Amino acid sequence: MVVGDYAWDVLIRANTELLAGGDIFGEVQLAPGGSAANTAVWAHRCGLPTRFVGKIGYDRFGSLAEQELASEGVGAVWVHSEAHLTGSVAVWIDHEGQRSMISGKGADHYLLPSELPVSLLRRARHLHLSAWSFFGDPPRAAVRRAAGIVKEAGGTLSLDPGSFQMIQELGAENFLAMTTDLGLDILFPNAEEGEVLTGEVEHERVAAGLAERYPGAVIALKLDADGAYVLEPGAGGAGVLEPGAGGAGVLVPPAKGRLVDATGAGDAFAGAFLAARWHGASPSDAARWANRVSAWVIERIGARPTADAALTALLAGLESELGTAGESSP
Repeated sequence: MVVGDYAWDVLIRANTELLAGGDIFGEVQLAPGGSAANTAVWAHRCGLPTRFVGKIGYDRFGSLAEQELASEGVGAVWVHSEAHLTGSVAVWIDHEGQRSMISGKGADHYLLPSELPVSLLRRARHLHLSAWSFFGDPPRAAVRRAAGIVKEAGGTLSLDPGSFQMIQELGAENFLAMTTDLGLDILFPNAEEGEVLTGEVEHERVAAGLAERYPGAVIALKLDADGAYVLEPGAGGAGVLEPGAGGAGVLVPPAKGRLVDATGAGDAFAGAFLAARWHGASPSDAARWANRVSAWVIERIGARPTADAALTALLAGLESELGTAGESSP
């Protein structure tokens, strides 16, 4: 299960450099997003049975959200708000493909603990959370409660730290205090988030620092064009989303991809990683698979572009490479 944000991305892509006060041609389009929803979609696309829990408004964007996840085949538990609109995010993609975002506070920021589907959470084998739900309350209280329910029932837990700038604004120590007591099994930081949380720069030291702060968790450090670095502290088995055997870090090389838009690449990595673990891959092999999925994403516009023949061929490799060692449902 994934609990967290669903939002619509207003994508603005510049074809050339935009000067202050200037005008250029570019592309503007609406695309589905939200870090938690992105991860849910990519986990499902990669073969992991997934259900999403989120809050939307009684508006056109809310109706579109319901239709969009249904078209992806992702089961959803929707909480509706009469007081708030469905979330939306302005995503600026510069002429080099790097993205910056301004997130509006929509209904997804007002999920309450009392609105959680407790019985479903108790049956979940794994719960994934996005840190966007930790940067304010009430969603923080809701996702912390969801994490507690799943862990108490014997499930596992993963978290994407979400945004280095938001962590800085909240305060790294405050963020750590809100997340290190959850009992995380997998952490998906990028390099900038890792540096903010540890004060380290080299990826080996960043991962080691995070492992100290989140004991027992697999650290899957996303390094963009440099691939990923995976630190595995424990032991796990096929079909169970737990840390893998080992203890030494593994630098996983990147997959080839021409950067067009980096939006959602980290969410795709997390979803693909979780699906690969479900099918029995080791954390380092899961990262290799996730890198390939992320490489497909960055060559297209949006966090979850429409599937094409290249993606179909890529996802078909999941069964051939990993087999069917994982279970068919959580």
